[in-house]
Amino acid sequence: MAPPRAVARRALFLAATPAVAARRAPRQLPRISSQRASSTTSTTTTTTTGPSLGSGVRTAAFVTGLTLSGVAVYIYTTDTRAFFHRYVVPPLLRFMYPDAEEAHNAAVSSMKNLYSLNLHPRERASVLAANGDPDISVSVFGTHLANPIAISAGLDKHAEIPDALFALGASIVEVGGCTPRPQEGNPKPRMFRVPGIDGLINRYGLNSRGADNMAMRLRERVRRFAKTIGVDELSVLNGEAGVPPGSLLPGRMLLVQIAKNKETDESNVDAVTKDYVYCVQQLGRYADVLVVNVSSPNTPGLRDLQAVEPLTKLLSAVVDEARKTDRKTKPRVMVKVSPDEDEESQMEGIVQAVWASGVDGVIVGNTTKRRTGIIPPGVGITPKEQMTLTETGGYSGPMMLGRTVNLVKRYRKMLDGQSWREHVQEKKAVDEAVDASIAGIDDTITGIPKEGLAAKPEASNNIPSTGNTAEQKVIFATGGITNGRDALQVLNAGASIAMVYTGLVYGGAGTITRMKDEIKKEVNTSEA
Repeated sequence: MAPPRAVARRALFLAATPAVAARRAPRQLPRISSQRASSTTSTTTTTTTGPSLGSGVRTAAFVTGLTLSGVAVYIYTTDTRAFFHRYVVPPLLRFMYPDAEEAHNAAVSSMKNLYSLNLHPRERASVLAANGDPDISVSVFGTHLANPIAISAGLDKHAEIPDALFALGASIVEVGGCTPRPQEGNPKPRMFRVPGIDGLINRYGLNSRGADNMAMRLRERVRRFAKTIGVDELSVLNGEAGVPPGSLLPGRMLLVQIAKNKETDESNVDAVTKDYVYCVQQLGRYADVLVVNVSSPNTPGLRDLQAVEPLTKLLSAVVDEARKTDRKTKPRVMVKVSPDEDEESQMEGIVQAVWASGVDGVIVGNTTKRRTGIIPPGVGITPKEQMTLTETGGYSGPMMLGRTVNLVKRYRKMLDGQSWREHVQEKKAVDEAVDASIAGIDDTITGIPKEGLAAKPEASNNIPSTGNTAEQKVIFATGGITNGRDALQVLNAGASIAMVYTGLVYGGAGTITRMKDEIKKEVNTSEA
């Protein structure tokens, strides 16, 4: 046995020599140390990965929720049924723009910009596709339209936003009126609100950028459409794209309203006719229907053109020029008449001119100079509104409805009168007989046809059995129409289309959609 001192020295030596201590140390110690290190690393990794994974899930959920919320907001705000289109936007425009014309220009500019960004209000397809809804479609000039609602001229004076207006759900949009040369219209202010009775007074005086400017804009629209579907401009205009050349949408129609310049002397019918013919030449290719405006109360002498002789000459020239339009399907022609020309003799003269000229239909109604019967019984208006009603210009508002319904009934009866058809057919037969005789004379030396006198055509054999003169004249109605029930009244009175203007100004972007829903409800109720 070693002495205690030797044992102590050996122990001291081993402690001071790491290599020796390592050789004699138990083998499991390094393994235990490795497990601890591994455990520590694993714990650290778990601690790091756990929160990171949870944070990623929360971020993904947040982004997804934000995206879905954005989509929901987009769908709601761009739907014509949205609450604020009716109850927020119209009063906000009136508050921000005390001048009605400035509000109108701001609204047009906004719709133009929103449409370019695809953020414009539009009628969702689901609104029209509800199962069990009654059919409210109509056929006008051989075109099947989904509904009988149209937007009148005045909202889109320069054809800047026809597509944005179509998106609101109307089957017809009328742009203009357009004059051959640019003109400023009447001095400002020239548009006034009467909010107590949802009325408007305007004396714009047909402010226009001119037919060339509008034609350029409409042609560019056709070119853009042609490019998107891979065809050329001429193919679209000739109907080969499967859509009307004016609206560029199936089951829709674009009306272009034309008028004379203020500086053109209304007593010179030839000069006035040249104004309208020029507009037809520039704009006819891009319109489904041309509307001849002879009823604006704000252009001096324009309503004088509604007398039989000047109106017949003017409309005949427009119809003839429209038939020369360089495309397969020629634009139809309608005339817009004043609600103030309501005496029997005046209306008969207009009907005679319509049948004699070959015009396809009449738009009954425009703004009125009269101020009687426009305030509903029991409704009070402010002193400011009373002063506004004294402004010069044409008035439009809900109380015009009764007059419009009455005029539609009377025009329908007159236009359908057999005497007018017979008169026009007889005149056409005589003209054709004369033309045939002249052709025969031109073909001979002596003036006797080669086939002999017996071969001369008889006038009775030239009466056309079909054609424009035999068709029922179409009536569109405008004036005081603000809801579906109003629209049904004018439709039942004999109109094919109900047109909206002031109702859209006060009712907002969802007006057309609401009107169609109201029509369907009324139809369902009547059928029950």
